[in-house]
Amino acid sequence: MAHRLLRQPGCLRPLTTPQRSWRTLSKPTHHGPTHLKTYATATPPDQPALSSLPDIDPSQLTITKTANPKDLVPPEELVFGRTFTDHMLSIEWTSNQGWFPPRITPYQNLSLDPATCVFHYAFTCFEGMKAYKDASGTIRLFRPDKNMARINKSAASIALPTFNGDKFVDLVAQMIRLDERFIPNAKGFSLYLRPTLIGTQRTLGVGPPGSALLYLIASPVGPYFPSGLKAVSLSADSTAVRAWPGGVGDKKLGANYAPCIVPQMQAATSGFHQNLWLFRDPADGEDYVTEVGTMNLFVAMRTRDGGRELVTAPLDGTILEGVTRDSILALARERLQPEGWTISERKYTMKDVNAAADEGRLLEVFGAGTAAVVSPVRNISWNGKLIDCGLQKGEEAGDLAKRLKAWIEGIQYGEEDHPWSVKL
Repeated sequence: MAHRLLRQPGCLRPLTTPQRSWRTLSKPTHHGPTHLKTYATATPPDQPALSSLPDIDPSQLTITKTANPKDLVPPEELVFGRTFTDHMLSIEWTSNQGWFPPRITPYQNLSLDPATCVFHYAFTCFEGMKAYKDASGTIRLFRPDKNMARINKSAASIALPTFNGDKFVDLVAQMIRLDERFIPNAKGFSLYLRPTLIGTQRTLGVGPPGSALLYLIASPVGPYFPSGLKAVSLSADSTAVRAWPGGVGDKKLGANYAPCIVPQMQAATSGFHQNLWLFRDPADGEDYVTEVGTMNLFVAMRTRDGGRELVTAPLDGTILEGVTRDSILALARERLQPEGWTISERKYTMKDVNAAADEGRLLEVFGAGTAAVVSPVRNISWNGKLIDCGLQKGEEAGDLAKRLKAWIEGIQYGEEDHPWSVKL
């Protein structure tokens, strides 16, 4: 048998036995709820090319309905990410057999070996998307092709398997129909969908996972701002860096999120709602604006020649390719440019934002993301100064943020016929 090198922390050594992969099977346990249990299977040393392995196949889907349907939580009592539907979708993958038949089963725990690589080396990526009910009760998805493209890009960046996005969306639709009763029938409410991909191989060696699990869970959610848009205050500090050139800040990886929590907690202790992430370029010492919390950031300002510009940071590898970001840019170019706006994806600094505020040119600032669509910003703390972001006293959102939110939600809830809204 040919030697294969398996990297372990601190050394390289030859692996002379077949690598073992792990597949998950549904098996009742004697204590507690049903778990997805892991079992070992040997992987031949000469594995087939990934391109020749089976892709996801919706025609092989099996459905096991829950015997214990959950009680519905009243819509007004929903807390983001706390309530989950009756079922989950799971699809296993191994490096020698490709994607296994998909299964929809009752929502249940996962059972994984303590040495599973996701626990040690963060082999995980995910997506955030939503299903909406329109006024007629039709269920809709918003630009799911964008989410599928992004999760595949994220997966490829950390040696996890990719898959056919259209086929996965087909499976997502089947699970949503099964759990349709969890989607509140009111505007502002939706079913949050969390596709997640993890490496499941049992190994402490650092290398491409020999097995993986793609699963989907769903959570009914209410409006991000239950009583209407509320402007937030930001702390801008370049000492904590979310992403950097050549890194993976443009991927939706689990490893990108945990390091952001402590800086966010530190901002909260100073009375701010969230961080504004900056990148101080060593070449010029300037603090470049990147993202806010887990959202993309937009700044609306008047130019010195009297024009109006809506600007956001470019996709240079440090910025997450937000679906809401892309939607705002597309709608703004279609509907705001004819009004005289310039829509820009370019680098800009906190010095630029501060100068616009000092000169009375800063119109409004807002974050953009799946959860809230837009999140207006009242002020930003930077270099010991509190920068006013253009909102009047008592005003919680600027005109631009409100218009963009209305346009996007109109498409999401089927009030506007648009190709971005996909009926199930």
